Amino acid sequence: MSLRAQAAPPVELRPEGSAATGLVQRAMQVRELGIVAVLALVLVIATIGNSRFLTGQSIRDMLLDVSIVAMLAVGQTLVVVMRHLDFSVGSVLGFTAFMTGQLFVAHPGMSIVLVIVIGMLVGAGFGVINGALVTIGRVPALVATLGMLYVIRGVDYTWAHGKQINASDMPSAFLSLGSGNIAGIPYLALIALAVVLVVGAYLRTFRSGRELYAIGSNPQAATLAGIRVSRRSFLAFVASGTLAGLAGVLWAARFGTVDATIGTGVELQVIAAVVVGGVAIFGGSGSVYGAALGAVLLSVIASALVALKVPSFWGEAINGLLLLVAISLDRLLQQRLSALLRRRRVRHAA
Repeated sequence: MSLRAQAAPPVELRPEGSAATGLVQRAMQVRELGIVAVLALVLVIATIGNSRFLTGQSIRDMLLDVSIVAMLAVGQTLVVVMRHLDFSVGSVLGFTAFMTGQLFVAHPGMSIVLVIVIGMLVGAGFGVINGALVTIGRVPALVATLGMLYVIRGVDYTWAHGKQINASDMPSAFLSLGSGNIAGIPYLALIALAVVLVVGAYLRTFRSGRELYAIGSNPQAATLAGIRVSRRSFLAFVASGTLAGLAGVLWAARFGTVDATIGTGVELQVIAAVVVGGVAIFGGSGSVYGAALGAVLLSVIASALVALKVPSFWGEAINGLLLLVAISLDRLLQQRLSALLRRRRVRHAA
């Protein structure tokens, strides 16, 4: 009897919950439109300062640069919406990139598809470890994934032992995956776009995808509602690791030369892209489309600074400023939304 009494209030409050969801979705849409506006402004300024900024080749280069970060940002989004962070993605990328080179050195005729699958499975394996530490070991995600960052990087350094693998050690068909294009659009950009669309559709369409937002909004309420919080969190880390593994293989195809330093610091770029793209660091809101837009914006800013011959340290300063602004906006949105819902509850009670 008492359990039924506890289950009744959520049914009565459902209209408010749907209203809150609608408000958050509208706010995120405004954020994403804001990113597009800033992106357009940067493009205009860079083109005025350097007329060669938007040539066909420079556009292709920017698409290539952003593709891998965008894929990582998609996986990171799945984790961030549940109030977690995955700092290990850069190390996973570096490990699988070097592993890809080693596989081709040891087995020159190895299938490219098989190498991609192995890279994704290895990334998924690291995701399993992260997910187990967080959900079974109850280790905070920040601590667990930061620890894995150093563990994976250490194993990578020990394995590489100062060795570098060059493009000449890899098949030309594999390297064309990182440099080829269809109608001027790089293969990497098309793969990244496919990842964004598939994961975006999953989060929007499937119940398990929507449950990630419920967990991030209120983990305790999600548990009471019967959502398998630990299972969803575990699978999100596995998905993040899988995409990081795929990104590592594609990194090797893109650059051809790999060593143990690959991917150093990439995790910070990815987190910055996700947060700038409107995915709330406090969990519960955001989209992979916004995260991808954030990655595009940061990449275009970096390219624009180079085209305008601005010192590179300004790029890091701008990225840091955008990150602080995005977090502040998320916090302001959360406070305004909470205040609005409190006022609505008062009116309903009256």
